Amino acid sequence: MSTTEQRVAVVTGAARGIGAATAVRLAAEGRAVAVIDLDEAACKDTVEKITAAGGKALAVGCDVSDEAQVEAAVTRIAEELGAPTILVNNAGVLRDNLLFKMSASDWDTVMNVHLRGAFLMSKACQKYMVDAKFGRIVNLSSSSALGNRGQVNYSAAKAGLQGFTKTLAIELGKFGVTANAVAPGFIVTDMTAATAARVGMDFEDFQAAAATQIPVQRVGRPEDIAGAIAYFTGEDAGFVSGQVLYVAGGPLN
Repeated sequence: MSTTEQRVAVVTGAARGIGAATAVRLAAEGRAVAVIDLDEAACKDTVEKITAAGGKALAVGCDVSDEAQVEAAVTRIAEELGAPTILVNNAGVLRDNLLFKMSASDWDTVMNVHLRGAFLMSKACQKYMVDAKFGRIVNLSSSSALGNRGQVNYSAAKAGLQGFTKTLAIELGKFGVTANAVAPGFIVTDMTAATAARVGMDFEDFQAAAATQIPVQRVGRPEDIAGAIAYFTGEDAGFVSGQVLYVAGGPLN
């Protein structure tokens, strides 16, 4: 870091998977990290991993789709860790189904967590970034933004996050705030395990089948995504904004 002030990063959905790997990576790069998840107790492992390595972390329970909870969580982070100037909107859920089987609740739940959650978190954190004249927002999109059978809600939400990202970049750029999106391909997480279960496949077989379709001939790990996110949150990425980076082991159409 080019500054002696410790940046405070907020990572949502950080109890496990990509969020946990990102929180650990940002802490290793000298950030103080607020580890947010729906259940505060579920953040314990991530926080302990960070603190055991000498880092600073705070577990925060928050439903990112609830405006009052988001405001309370961000205020707490500012008071206990410092002004948040890095935000990773990673929290997400799946409610997969074919269109004719999908309920309105399945649609609303996915939209609320992914899109409403990213909106509320970004709105709550941006004022600290503007005051600091420095900010980094990274939104988690997905290769599913390009379309994926059985995920009309998830695909729409992830595509929406790309437009959200580009607009944030336009609005906040003059305040020293960048906004970018990372769009993972197949990553080994609880969510992809759930997808395997939904289609009736053993998870190991599911991964092996996916790897044959990926140019680098392997599936991704949460750490692969954490590395891309870390770049966007760094000092060196100050002239990179409004971009969508697909991290999928090869080109996507």
